[in-house]
Amino acid sequence: MNPVLLDLGFIKIYWYSIMILLGVFVGGSLILRECKRFKISENYVINMILLCMIFSIIGARLYYVAFNWSYYSHNLLDILKIWEGGLAIHGGILFGLIFIIFYTKKYKVNTWRMLDIIVVGLIIGQAIGRWGNFFNGEAHGPITSLETLQNLFIPNFIIDGMNIGGSYYHPTFLYESLWCLIGFIILLILRRRRYCKIGQTTGLYFIWYGIGRFLIESLRTDSLMLGSFKMAQIISIVLVVVGIIILILKSRGSKLENRYNDKENIDDIQF
Repeated sequence: MNPVLLDLGFIKIYWYSIMILLGVFVGGSLILRECKRFKISENYVINMILLCMIFSIIGARLYYVAFNWSYYSHNLLDILKIWEGGLAIHGGILFGLIFIIFYTKKYKVNTWRMLDIIVVGLIIGQAIGRWGNFFNGEAHGPITSLETLQNLFIPNFIIDGMNIGGSYYHPTFLYESLWCLIGFIILLILRRRRYCKIGQTTGLYFIWYGIGRFLIESLRTDSLMLGSFKMAQIISIVLVVVGIIILILKSRGSKLENRYNDKENIDDIQF
């Protein structure tokens, strides 16, 4: 699989970059559309998305570089080559979360409602962005057989792309992409429920993505390690625990209190 979409000589456009940008565009568009439903300032949202994207990419790259410092310490310029791959989603989530907390507090916006709006766009963006790994021939699972992949009803073009160096590999990028797509549908349904409370969608996102990533990571052959443990699995466990705590805390009180779809309970944003 050729990772380069277009080679103009003086510059190369990589599929990885295109898929990341496509994920940001689709996810950002959904976030903007949902904010409009609550009549939240468009300028506020666009500024938030752009800044959050920058911080998340920086966080995702720094996280990846930190766990591969033995290489990057001798190749410092390669730290900037994010188009070649090497973005760790957990680092992006952490830096993005820190920024959103700061941004919402600065403008006195309900952080939990904004997170509920964001995570739906985030998870569909993750589903799309994972395809960048496919074009880079990375984030795959162990060696398997052609028959196994065919029995899983995986499209032929993906099977062909998973033939790397003469061996077939499990397309874990596809497993995670589909898991995120299903999660996107579930979160959309939950968020439209009449009695869905502010914060519950965020809690379910943490649980859903945490469970899926923990299971899929067990197949990954390129995991970032902390000693003998896969770092992504450790973070996934934390996400699930935090998600459960959020759901419990946000489910307290009357079902008529703090409803996500209560359009009268919206902050007046001065931006």
